[in-house]
Amino acid sequence: MYFSEETCVLYIAKLRFAHLMRWRPWAEYHSGADVRKGSAVETEDLILVSVDDHVVEPSHLFETWAPTKYRDDAPKYIVKSDGTEVWEFLGAEMANIGLNAVAGRPPDEYGLEPASRADMRPGCYDIDERVKDMDANGLLGSMCFGSITGFTGQLFARPDDKELGRGLLQAYNDWHIEEWCGTYPGRFIPLATAPIWNPEWMADEMHRVAKKGVHAVTFSENPSKLGHPSLHSDHWDPFWRACSDLDIVVCLHIGSSSQLTITAPDAPVDVMMTLAPINIVQAAADLVFSPVLRKFPDLRIALSEGGIGWIPYFLERIDYTFLHHRAWTGQDFGGELPSQVFNDRIITCFIDDAFGIESRKYLNPDHITWECDYPHSDSTWPTSPELAMKYMAQCSDDEINKITHLNAMRTFHYDPYVHIPRDQATVGALRAKADGRDVSLVSKGKPKNRLTSAVDLSNRAKKNAPV
Repeated sequence: MYFSEETCVLYIAKLRFAHLMRWRPWAEYHSGADVRKGSAVETEDLILVSVDDHVVEPSHLFETWAPTKYRDDAPKYIVKSDGTEVWEFLGAEMANIGLNAVAGRPPDEYGLEPASRADMRPGCYDIDERVKDMDANGLLGSMCFGSITGFTGQLFARPDDKELGRGLLQAYNDWHIEEWCGTYPGRFIPLATAPIWNPEWMADEMHRVAKKGVHAVTFSENPSKLGHPSLHSDHWDPFWRACSDLDIVVCLHIGSSSQLTITAPDAPVDVMMTLAPINIVQAAADLVFSPVLRKFPDLRIALSEGGIGWIPYFLERIDYTFLHHRAWTGQDFGGELPSQVFNDRIITCFIDDAFGIESRKYLNPDHITWECDYPHSDSTWPTSPELAMKYMAQCSDDEINKITHLNAMRTFHYDPYVHIPRDQATVGALRAKADGRDVSLVSKGKPKNRLTSAVDLSNRAKKNAPV
């Protein structure tokens, strides 16, 4: 359907007015007041599926899963004489960044230093303990991004021997699919990693993992920052085509360009942490105005951990830009507005976003998904259901069910009920299983030489990043 310029301008104006009229202060959602009345779905009835959690890889991963011919050259898990635990690969050491695995620790002990297993809650790296922590949180399903690999599998691009990198990447995917996700059927959504250094190999790997039931892959929000062609290039077309044909959602996680948002060398780390999710607006703009979504009309992209509160203005802005500048920029969306393309094709994801829920009418209700982010520092574990329901108190039961689980199940072809009866999948039922599970904060001691600036974090991340 084609819209005239006058119709589009009126549409944008109405969106702006409606949004202003519906605005309510963020603090209202933290007042403790329960404004949900007369509805069927209560907190204990929720079914929660998180499309963004994380795993700290177990020490046995490559010893168990790497092919024999590559095992000697695979990453090794090492405990150093000072107790520091690192991965060693190709002569370089990679330590875990503390904020990646702080679930269960007092917030005043958060830090950026490398962490040992002793510093972590076992659910960070142990699959049995992870599921127990999920039960205690009332969480049915989880999709987990890796840690040492980098969000785009940069670790495996390091070797000069690319067949070695490919073999290790496939071993990693097999571990993730068969052990991490397969040990407890119905509890996890498998997420593949692709060999970013070779688009043809990426396509081949998508076909391989699709046979194992995978419908999600992690990729970079800005591959040009990693030294690869940008999203505007046709370089990635074999990968896009495979994902489109196989109905594999491409997940662009914040930080997957290995670049942090730093405004000034002496800016406190709070600035970087505040801007991190909002920064994914750059990937959103790239995608909308690139040829990718138009060339592959069945391809879907998820903006993982990107939040949703910023999206209404972004939609207004891309429409405004298109309408005012298309005559000379040459953009053509086939009679649609850019905002329609975004809402038709992009899966939106949030952890804790009162404004996003308030402005949900401007988003595609079938594409809004929820995240827990365990065991990262932004995670809402172990009180995710209570916090989620506080924000969704204004939503209808249908909206709640879509956001908390139905959208994720449909999007990622995830059907937990094959293994777990629905009445055993609710927050109340899962927490009953975990009765007595200790979810209290446990002190491990405050970090020594705590890093406080964004540059400190960036330098530490670059030191350990698998680029």
